Amino acid sequence: MGGRTLAEKILSRRLGRPVEAGEFVVAPVDFVLAHEGTAVLAIERFGALGRKRPATRVLLFLDHAAPAPRAELANVQRRMRAFAAEVGARLYGVGSGICHQVVAECWAAPGQIIVGADSHTCTAGALGAFATGMGSTDVGVAMAFGATWFRVPETVRLDLTGRGADGRGLPPGVVAKDVILHVIGLLGDDGAVYRALEFGGPVVEALDVEGRMTLCNMAVEAGAKAGLCPADAATRRFLEDMGRGEAFVPLYPDPDARYERRLEVDLSDLSPLVAVPPAVDNVRPVEELAGLRVDQVLIGTCTNGRLSDLRLAVQILAGRRVHPDVRLLVAPASRRVYAEALAEGLIEALVRAGATVLPPGCGPCVGVHLGVLGDDERCLSTQNRNFPGRMGNPRGEIYLASPATAAATAVAGELVDPREFLA
Repeated sequence: MGGRTLAEKILSRRLGRPVEAGEFVVAPVDFVLAHEGTAVLAIERFGALGRKRPATRVLLFLDHAAPAPRAELANVQRRMRAFAAEVGARLYGVGSGICHQVVAECWAAPGQIIVGADSHTCTAGALGAFATGMGSTDVGVAMAFGATWFRVPETVRLDLTGRGADGRGLPPGVVAKDVILHVIGLLGDDGAVYRALEFGGPVVEALDVEGRMTLCNMAVEAGAKAGLCPADAATRRFLEDMGRGEAFVPLYPDPDARYERRLEVDLSDLSPLVAVPPAVDNVRPVEELAGLRVDQVLIGTCTNGRLSDLRLAVQILAGRRVHPDVRLLVAPASRRVYAEALAEGLIEALVRAGATVLPPGCGPCVGVHLGVLGDDERCLSTQNRNFPGRMGNPRGEIYLASPATAAATAVAGELVDPREFLA
């Protein structure tokens, strides 16, 4: 075969032999993860297989309903705590943060294979890991045997270019969230089903890992099996900042890698974008939606609850107040993010501007608690999905945008171009 894509290279290395797209393999996994929305089924499957101890590392997270808002969810969390104690799994309790953020901070590394009972497990691809979501049954099997099956995915290569003057190739006011919304708009929400999306080009090279996490997090919104970025100097810096510099190994696709498709995406003239309900690929420039009233704004989630996102929001909110008719909710993605935001004064700035700061976790994104929409209410959110009912009420509307657009909209009380606040 010719050169290998990132997906082919990772799977080949872990199997100790060359593999190529289309081949079915059984590969070892470095660890599995699940949260209170998915863990119980995985635990039951693990038990049905008669295993006493997991064959790989197991990470369990209390993040989707934390603290628990109802007795049945509290009992699910109680069961997870008991299972973790029984089999030696690592459990991250209430307030630790969203599983995908904690995995990036504490566990993910280049060349790993990671499976999780959550579709946004692909976030860890920002660190050069082959990370993918699976059903709870498959995760329970992987937990029991330390391996799982894959069809090696074909890869769609996205070369992201631009002429922006900000050193990243992006126009002013445009960030990674706008980039991935643009990509999903181009591909469609089923344009990369069971493919790996491999991100490269000058824009990706200039992005830090937090920006790359946003790209890989939303790869699944185009149907992708995984999103992948190379492991380079930015990856090394991130791992060193997390105290895990020894986990770094460089990882790039081969120059002659064979791709199913290769697309060059010029971002030079990109505007801030908004995904209009009910679909993530229904993407429009913010200018076309200016003036649309909103009731709630959410900054957070596994897509955009990181320190750089909070800094961007504070940059816009500085010296301003949240509109009196808008609820601005801010949810740091992890305890680490929360603590660093406190140390920098970001949390104080958000509170003084009129925001309500939520515990680290998924919060209103999944519609369980902490920000459920009322009938006919409209929310502008930095999350990754906007189908009806996602935030707990099928009669609410969810628009998706970057933290910059979200913060500016919270001030204006209506959708507004964030570049007006960044001039």
